[in-house]
Amino acid sequence: MGNPFHLTDELCGRLEACGCERYQLSLDGLKHTHDSIRKSGSFDTTLEKIPCIRNAGMRSVIMTTVSGTNIDEIPRLIDIVVEHEVDVFAFARYCPTSFEKSARLEPEQYRQFLDLCWNKFKQYKDCGTTFNLKDHLWTLYLYEKGLYTIPEGLDRETIYDGCNCGIGHLTILPNGDIYACRRMESVIGNVFADPLADVFLGEKMDAYRSYEKFEKCSKCELLRFCRGCPAVAYSYTHNAYSGDPQCWKNIPA
Repeated sequence: MGNPFHLTDELCGRLEACGCERYQLSLDGLKHTHDSIRKSGSFDTTLEKIPCIRNAGMRSVIMTTVSGTNIDEIPRLIDIVVEHEVDVFAFARYCPTSFEKSARLEPEQYRQFLDLCWNKFKQYKDCGTTFNLKDHLWTLYLYEKGLYTIPEGLDRETIYDGCNCGIGHLTILPNGDIYACRRMESVIGNVFADPLADVFLGEKMDAYRSYEKFEKCSKCELLRFCRGCPAVAYSYTHNAYSGDPQCWKNIPA
């Protein structure tokens, strides 16, 4: 991952020679919105450098962070990344760092947004751009459309998919602090003081695997395959066990 300003044909060639297979850039809306978030000229420079990445033999990736600020711009942004022959496009949701409200999304608003994106993805299914369904609420969306089926014969206690927190990732900060999830305050140890395996298998990480405490997901048949985003839940409520704020599924108490 990086910004576009330092990329050149020569540098991209060096990255590829070192084994880099993909290079990810960000586009957080159309030109005015993106440049107001990032830096003036960033939108155009990002699009200009996509050929540098691809010509060097790497795959170009565009990542978007969706919020109330840019949600209406993403369908047009999908058109733009396809026009520029981007190899992979994906988006994730914004995690506010306070109780701010201006960038928030309502559940039905987000579901309608996924519907718009899905129709775009189908429109461009043969264009060469891969659309990565990164957000775990895609599982719920496809399940309701009959395009995702819960596999039969699986152990009912095992987590098979969905949020990777406590399952398949950690984040280590420069000071050695270990986060269960990089998208929320979740310190569970320090790599300079604690053996990594002990941290991953320890009680502090177990707190993020206490699925019976998930206020909404624990009652859902998709618990083992989705769980939404606890980090987004934390950003809205400071409680990672609270329901995903953009999950539209009505689950009786």
